[in-house]
Amino acid sequence: MPATVHVYVFDGYADWEPAFAMAGIRDPQYQRQPGRWQVQTVGQRDGVAVRSKGGLAVLPDVAMDALHADDSALLILPGGDSWVDTPELHRGAIDTASHFFDAGVPVAAICGATAGLARAGWLDDRPHTSNAAAYLKGTGYQGAAHYRDMPAVRGPGLITAGGMAPLEFAREIFIELGLYDDEVLEAWYQLYKTGKSEHFARMVRAAEEPARQLPATQRGPRPGKVTRPSGPGKPTAQRRAEREEIDEATGATASETTRDAHVSVRSKRSGGAKAN
Repeated sequence: MPATVHVYVFDGYADWEPAFAMAGIRDPQYQRQPGRWQVQTVGQRDGVAVRSKGGLAVLPDVAMDALHADDSALLILPGGDSWVDTPELHRGAIDTASHFFDAGVPVAAICGATAGLARAGWLDDRPHTSNAAAYLKGTGYQGAAHYRDMPAVRGPGLITAGGMAPLEFAREIFIELGLYDDEVLEAWYQLYKTGKSEHFARMVRAAEEPARQLPATQRGPRPGKVTRPSGPGKPTAQRRAEREEIDEATGATASETTRDAHVSVRSKRSGGAKAN
């Protein structure tokens, strides 16, 4: 059964803030273990649809009071104006987050949701960030010494980010879950950070690598891994250098390199020959 990441949704939630993370978790392409993950939305009440700040109507998959930490791999708390304007509306979400902390299941909060955690005392002794240090001072929390002026911060059991950093927020979530191998993750991040297509080609090539190395905390068997014939082969760095030299010599553009890499992956997955 797939592991589930739960995303809290409510009227006025900032739908763009968890979007990168949700899309990456649901899309099995390039993941270390395709098919392992799923996303479910969590609402304040059962069967009651909510509308995001961007106007999306969402019918939550599960009610907050029915969510148990044992059934989840991670709880994502998006931001929204109501975290500051009417914080009492999120009491149920904060109570659930507290159960997650107690059970050792990580929580990821961005923008206004960090104020909710600060108000409940969960940031008093944990490294964290938010929209700004001054933004959290109004909550009366005691964790200013642990504030980090960074787009996103990942610590034991907690990920926080400012509302201006949904991309970095997603990256830290992916690291926490071990979603991608390191090179794939870095290429993914640079692709969306810079908008340069060369990073898509890099991501595809990284996903093809037969022996991708991970930090000790993320190592594990890769389902469906194909065993390649043993014997001498060129080091990865050498293969990359040769590929770059060929591209330079032939005048291949970034879009051509991206197209060829994508065709190569599709061809290998279908068992056919690479298209010319």
